[in-house]
Amino acid sequence: MEPNVLLEALIEEAGVSRAGLAGHVNRAGLTRGLSLRYEHTAVSRWLKGQRPRGQVPDLICEVLAGRLGRPVGLDDVGMGAFAASGTEAGAEGASLSGFVERATALWRSDEQQRPHLATVPTVTGTPAVMPVWEWENPPEDTDVSRPGPGRVSAAHIAMLKAARDHYEQMYRKTGGIATRSRIVRFLDAEAAPLLRGGYSDALGRSLHRATAGLVAVAGICAYDSDAHGLAQRYFHQALRLAKSSGDRGLGGYVIALLVTQSLFLGDYRRSIAFAEAALRAAGGHITPALAADLHAMQAKAYARLGDAASARACIGRAEAQAGRIHTGREPDETGYVQPGLVDVQVAEALLGLGDLPAAREHAASAVSAPAHDRGRVHRLAMLSHIELVQGEADRAAGTAAEMAMRARGMESQRLRDRLRQVRNELAASGCADAVGTTDLIDEALRVPL
Repeated sequence: MEPNVLLEALIEEAGVSRAGLAGHVNRAGLTRGLSLRYEHTAVSRWLKGQRPRGQVPDLICEVLAGRLGRPVGLDDVGMGAFAASGTEAGAEGASLSGFVERATALWRSDEQQRPHLATVPTVTGTPAVMPVWEWENPPEDTDVSRPGPGRVSAAHIAMLKAARDHYEQMYRKTGGIATRSRIVRFLDAEAAPLLRGGYSDALGRSLHRATAGLVAVAGICAYDSDAHGLAQRYFHQALRLAKSSGDRGLGGYVIALLVTQSLFLGDYRRSIAFAEAALRAAGGHITPALAADLHAMQAKAYARLGDAASARACIGRAEAQAGRIHTGREPDETGYVQPGLVDVQVAEALLGLGDLPAAREHAASAVSAPAHDRGRVHRLAMLSHIELVQGEADRAAGTAAEMAMRARGMESQRLRDRLRQVRNELAASGCADAVGTTDLIDEALRVPL
């Protein structure tokens, strides 16, 4: 079941407790001849996504409307027809205002660290694919203007863009766990009121684009924190905002994030399909950096599936696109495709194909290229793994020691996974130099996240 963040937000706005809401619903039921005995546990189930039977959803709306002094409908409390979709875009994609309310309600719940959000499962099947399909296909948003309290200005948009850059750099330096609470607080306090404000169509598209970039980084931070269901919902939100902004290239970037997550979760066929959708639908709006990354991730997926011919074809396309990258012509979002990124992606694909010499060459090239600290940790982990597989345990221990030093100060579940993997491989090697390196990694892992 999908957590009902809309109902949660309205309960908080109404200033009523769960037990209080249950009591109000029971009393409202008496006026309709119903004998109800709901308690706070029932409200907890509603917040987890359970839809009560009969007239109870209407009673909930009636109670909340009375306390808030405004009409409240079934869609407003997360119990309308769209609730069965199980996704942020889902069946409410046609209603941009409905999407905004649902998205901002999720931000509020996440900012308040509601425990169920961290463990919500990823959606699969149609709910997982539908946001990508809706981004790729009509209808488009013909007018995103909105009347509202206060007017959004170009200065507000500039603030959102600066915030995206700020939190992306924070993520690269300290990891997603440390950054996530900060960016979610910003979304709830700053971005949400702007989305609900007043703006013209042109300014609204710029607003949605800037917000999409921020939401995508929030999704990256959730992914880095192992909150995969939440990350997926943020990515779906960013994709919906990218569509309403009219920026096809931005949508392609968000799909690349979904591809990365699908690869990590082992859904290789979905990774390939999503990458193909991004390359196809973004068309001429896709930049060489993004195209290179998408082709490289496809190569990794094909290698995992044992399709060597397709993997090598994608490697060729990734390397061709990488040769066309001009940093000054890329949007801010694709700045992660730094020199060496495609090399480390290709190295992983070649490793999956069993081509160790070529994988080693690409991994070494990736390590020698400039990179931010987070990227360098991943590159060193890949090179150390390949060196171990090739029987060079002493060299691998030295590479892993540098990796552990670079990872200091970062709070990232993904980096800890890599550290543990390398540590276990070194310990199993029996190499004398490995002892000092495993101790170094153990020291880094000793501090809980």
